[in-house]
Amino acid sequence: MVPTPVSEKAFTRSLLDVLIRAGLIAILVLFCFEIFSPFRDLMLWSLILAITLYPLQKRLMSRRGLKEGHVATLIVLVAIVILMVPIYLLGTSIADSVEHAMSMVKEGGFHIPPPADSVADWPLVGKPLSALWLQASTDLPDLSAKYIPQIKHASLSLLGKLAGVGMGFLTFIFALIIAGIFMAHGEGGNRSAVQIASRVSGPGKGPKIAELCTATIRAVALGVVGIAFIQMLLVGLGFVLKGVPGAGLLALAVLLLGIMQLPVTLITLPVIAYVFATEGASTWTIIFAIYVFIAGLVDNVLKPLLLGRGVDVPMPVVLIGALGGMVTSGIIGLFIGPVVLAVGYQLFWQWVQDRPQDGGEPHHECAGS
Repeated sequence: MVPTPVSEKAFTRSLLDVLIRAGLIAILVLFCFEIFSPFRDLMLWSLILAITLYPLQKRLMSRRGLKEGHVATLIVLVAIVILMVPIYLLGTSIADSVEHAMSMVKEGGFHIPPPADSVADWPLVGKPLSALWLQASTDLPDLSAKYIPQIKHASLSLLGKLAGVGMGFLTFIFALIIAGIFMAHGEGGNRSAVQIASRVSGPGKGPKIAELCTATIRAVALGVVGIAFIQMLLVGLGFVLKGVPGAGLLALAVLLLGIMQLPVTLITLPVIAYVFATEGASTWTIIFAIYVFIAGLVDNVLKPLLLGRGVDVPMPVVLIGALGGMVTSGIIGLFIGPVVLAVGYQLFWQWVQDRPQDGGEPHHECAGS
């Protein structure tokens, strides 16, 4: 059939209309993304917390007969109290310790014990470290004046890290509050998730994809909490056996840092420095330092072993997603990476297997399920 000028003109007009609409939609999507991007991480954390805590809300609703909004509010309030109490106690303990140390320095009662003779025999750093330590024990003011720029830089760096921890904690609290709002509309949110998944993957696969996303997020979140709890026990045991002041509060701080995916070395390294400054270098203090330092890094070993248990995809998929997500997107990628990779894995194998074979019905089994 030879196209007529009228049909060509109609086709051109239709194509132009489609391009204009697509361009306007693209501009709208771009503006929406720019407006939403400052709140992206906060909303993602809120969604992760809501998905993780929603099973607890359903159990409480079934037992108490309360409404979604009431149970969600109760969970958020209890969680905030659980987070705030140890932080408050730890903050007051640190403030008292700093005030006590400053008063000792002003009164001349602060004294660093001299190093043991064996320190000088340590390889590479033994002699300079022993000389520096000996000067600190005999003439601390002169040594401090000598290294004022380095001390100032280290202090500013430490304050910056503490400010980052504080901002992370506040972000976590705000995310928890928004998660409560999400949980208060949990049933509607679940229906919306299924509708979106059905639109992307097809009506028959939507519920399964939505369930896979929620199961992956919950598995990773429970793995993170479990690893943080194990790390708290290991580090706290070392603090208690060594008799570190405020060992229980420090162990709770380790748990909170682990849950928020912040480095536990923010706690372990200052404690190690405190023990060496007050007790000097001995066999037991060195063993304590090595043990606590390793315990503070044990999460790097446990994450590949515990993340992703109970998810309907092979373990390497979740593990690669978690590690790759952390490398590309930081802490939030620890949760987003496994979800994206698991969904992509399922959709890929459904695409491979959902094809007519010999005129028969398409297969609907997915590899790894």
